[in-house]
Amino acid sequence: MTILITLFLATCFLAYSNGANDNFKGVATLFGSKTTSYKYAIWWATITTFAGSMASIFLAHGLVSTFSGKGLVPQNISISPEFLTAVAIGAALAVMVATITGFPISTTHSLTGSLVGAGFVAVGSQVNFAVLGRAFFLPLLLSPVIAIVFGCILYIIFRRIRIHSGITKEWCLCVGEQGKVVPSCNPAPALTVQYGSAIGITIDTQENCQEIYKGHFLGMNSQKLLDYLHFCSAGVVSFARGLNDTPKIVALLLLIKGLSVHWGMLAVAVGMTAGGLLNAKKVAETMSNKITKLNHGQGFTANLVTSMLVICASKFGMPVSTTHVSVGSLFGIGLVTRHLNTRMVLEILLSWFITLPIAAVFSGGSYWILRKLAI
Repeated sequence: MTILITLFLATCFLAYSNGANDNFKGVATLFGSKTTSYKYAIWWATITTFAGSMASIFLAHGLVSTFSGKGLVPQNISISPEFLTAVAIGAALAVMVATITGFPISTTHSLTGSLVGAGFVAVGSQVNFAVLGRAFFLPLLLSPVIAIVFGCILYIIFRRIRIHSGITKEWCLCVGEQGKVVPSCNPAPALTVQYGSAIGITIDTQENCQEIYKGHFLGMNSQKLLDYLHFCSAGVVSFARGLNDTPKIVALLLLIKGLSVHWGMLAVAVGMTAGGLLNAKKVAETMSNKITKLNHGQGFTANLVTSMLVICASKFGMPVSTTHVSVGSLFGIGLVTRHLNTRMVLEILLSWFITLPIAAVFSGGSYWILRKLAI
């Protein structure tokens, strides 16, 4: 019974870590393009991610079996509570370390590394690497490449449609009344001042300038229409992430008798919600402002690419990473606009490469300790 309670708590910790690292990724373009504030963005992400988690109860059962460990290690190992607990602990620690340092990594990648690490300590060379490559590595490697290509192509198409429709881009300039302190001309025993107002122009840093769209599309104000679509696309990405990630984590709870998949998904959804609300700030800054400079149209395009790919992957039971797809779409747009922060992209890629071995070490060590305690 103790090990089952530990398994449940470790899985909830993994859900919390996942929410902290992943929840904001769907709305990062809203914050990065200054469409809305961090506060509104994270609440929109929370609501739509929770909705996706609930929808996974009916739409994403294929991913539950993919991440149960079946086929990767012998069945007697894959159903042992020590193995599943070690996988949860290893993945959760890897994701939380990345969250604290501000790197957007893949929970899918962390789970894959944890399955390998715990499996290798448990059965050594009996780990089925053929299943590992076909079911895990191939989708994880291909998804960011596909996202980069789609991001480039879709942005070029949308830009041409905008130009053909006569919609132009303009920069906002703040002109209006400004508070001003002026010396008083009235005689007084001491120096006094008066507070007045004057017309002025606000000049700010380039980072705080905002690019807006001028014109109409299908009879509607282009900027308002784009903002509406941008919010919708961000919600769809967050929904898709909840749909894709919840079953992967719930798979670890299948061993607990009396806990249905439905209640397991609810517990994971609550954990993801808490993590996103409490610990998403650092990853939010990286995703929103450090990969590439975005305007409203570019943010909408990136979200559209991400949502399409992740929803398709969830439908067919493919364990793609929302992180890989989201960063890939931003990377593709940054290539076209030539605003890509190459150094940050390289650092993120490095974090992706070391995620698997770090998660493997954490889970392998956890499994060894749990087996020792069980003896």
